[in-house]
Amino acid sequence: MPGPSVMSLEAMRAGRRVAPGRMVLYLSSRAVACAIQTMSRPGPKSTKANRRVRALLAGLCALYCVLPLSSWAGRPVRVYEVDVDGQSGPAVQDAMRQALVRATGRRESADDPALASVVADATRYVKNYAVGPRGESQVVFDGAAVEQAITAAGRSIWDRERPFTLVVLIPPRNRAAEDAARAELERAAAERGLPISLLPLAVLDSDGNLLAAPAMLQSAQRYGGDEILVGRADGAAPDSDLQWTLYTRSANESWNGPLAAGIDHTVDLLVPQPGASLAQAEVETRVRIEGVRGLVDYAAIARLLQSVPGVRRANIAAAEANSVAFDVTVRGGAAGLDQALAGSTRLVRTSAAAATAVYRYQPQG
Repeated sequence: MPGPSVMSLEAMRAGRRVAPGRMVLYLSSRAVACAIQTMSRPGPKSTKANRRVRALLAGLCALYCVLPLSSWAGRPVRVYEVDVDGQSGPAVQDAMRQALVRATGRRESADDPALASVVADATRYVKNYAVGPRGESQVVFDGAAVEQAITAAGRSIWDRERPFTLVVLIPPRNRAAEDAARAELERAAAERGLPISLLPLAVLDSDGNLLAAPAMLQSAQRYGGDEILVGRADGAAPDSDLQWTLYTRSANESWNGPLAAGIDHTVDLLVPQPGASLAQAEVETRVRIEGVRGLVDYAAIARLLQSVPGVRRANIAAAEANSVAFDVTVRGGAAGLDQALAGSTRLVRTSAAAATAVYRYQPQG
């Protein structure tokens, strides 16, 4: 079964050196230049605040040129390429069940009565057969047709670009135990369609306490991670009941469970809620973020917006002394974005009735 690619720390470092890329912020340097030019015109309001905004916008142009792609976007998942045991009808149906779980992110999709016809007609959705990277036989389904069928059944689609999740286990295992844990984590991640990598990142301070969330996310970002999942175990039973915490740019969430539960609950938190279909059209909506104190805050907000499920891009639209406006292209428009940010502790809605949604940025959550 093809799953999320797993890279070593050394490979990630090497990859970042040879292919730095550019960020997917879709920051319009022309728009920024126009904004700078507009605010440079002499007038009664050409104040220190305007100079501060011009400096911020100039900094954004510089930021656009240097930040890497992997710091800003999720990783595409090959949802519809599935390992298959032969080309018989039952084998293809089993592969379709796996594809449906990945496409929706929901385990129950494999046996969902609403999707039973998709499974029954699985051979109709076959695009071709192929050989995978490890020599395994694969079936490739027509993704567009399958997604259309899922949507017609009233079920939601999980975007194929998904957050690359770095997994850290505490305490460190010996080689054999680490390999066994990696195999279990990769199996669960492949089934759910979540790109992961198990890495020995330093997430504890000198006293053995977990680092603050921003520090961990910054460490994850250096290796292309969008979020970090920490599993802390009791030495007596390291893999049977771990305390898991998922750190994202918008919020943190904790739970307990074995290795597979770390992946399963992470995906449950990321996928669209039932009835909140991501098959809605993408709509551009204007949002204003207050509490922006400088370039560091701006970069954090841009990364946060890009990590929101359903967001395709976030363009800077305007900047003031303490706020930045974005045009965000998101499935479901303003309502979809508001729902996705409902549990965020970093971006808190401050106006419920205004035409332009206003959020306040809270760096420490």
